[in-house]
Amino acid sequence: MTDVAAPDLEQTLEQHRRELTGYCYRMLGSSFEAEDAVQETMVRAWRAYDRFEGRSALRSWLYRIATNVCLDMLQGRQRRALPMDLVSSSSGDSEAGPRLPESKWIQPIPDGRAVPTTEDPADVAESRESIRVAFIAALQHLPARQRAVLILREVLRWKASEVAELLDTSVVSVNSALQRARATLADADVAESEPLMPEDDEQRALLARYVDAFERFDIESLVSLLHEDATMSMPPYDLWLQGADELRTWLLGAGSGCRGSRFVPVAANGSPGFAQWRGGGVEPWAIHVLRVSDGRISGIDFFVDPELFPLFGLPMRLDAEAGAQR
Repeated sequence: MTDVAAPDLEQTLEQHRRELTGYCYRMLGSSFEAEDAVQETMVRAWRAYDRFEGRSALRSWLYRIATNVCLDMLQGRQRRALPMDLVSSSSGDSEAGPRLPESKWIQPIPDGRAVPTTEDPADVAESRESIRVAFIAALQHLPARQRAVLILREVLRWKASEVAELLDTSVVSVNSALQRARATLADADVAESEPLMPEDDEQRALLARYVDAFERFDIESLVSLLHEDATMSMPPYDLWLQGADELRTWLLGAGSGCRGSRFVPVAANGSPGFAQWRGGGVEPWAIHVLRVSDGRISGIDFFVDPELFPLFGLPMRLDAEAGAQR
């Protein structure tokens, strides 16, 4: 038997929830599915605990269960994606079009649910880096087992022998899968961006200007904060734009319903982010996840889904007091 006493098992399992959620999120590309997968992992671990003989560490055992849960969930499914992975860019005078099924899209995740707590700033930075929206989207291009190999080897720093044991395969197979996965990610050309840096005065000033311009709906000021070739996407719509001028046109046209919005900062996907309520705070609208590079905004993903707000611990309606406490 293990050295974990059965009465303390639930507490022991819970200590691994956050890192398992981060792992399942990278595998699945969905914050809600990641939470479901981790809950299923915990249930399976609880039920099988009396058969766990301690031949491996409890953490490794949980990762084996979580991997099997994710592989089961991914079987026969289409990959999740961002609009730019599926269609060509639109012009700024385009309408958003119909909402497409939730199952098609990458979802954002709060840092607090996926980044393990640690006193090492380098570990925190690395965890945030590996949940960036662009990286999560790139991972979805990989077959499920290759995805698991790459995450375990490159993100979690497992040894090839450990991954081979977890997947019931050989070290040669693991190394081959990792090589193919690296090649696929290299072709995906994942855009680099600066992480969320709360203590950085320059980044804080940029983000404050973003909120100020958006809340005043001063589109010229907002666009001035963007790189010329910045992109904007808006899941669950397949619309995406490239270029600050196109975003200007869209916000002054089809996107003019965002006039009068209010914002609260969030930490999402290791990046600067904001929650947006339209109508002065009465309509939960979107979670913005920003990409920042060289002092400007290089991309904005607007995840339009009110169901994300509870996940981020946000109210469905932003009252005056909540806004004043930002």
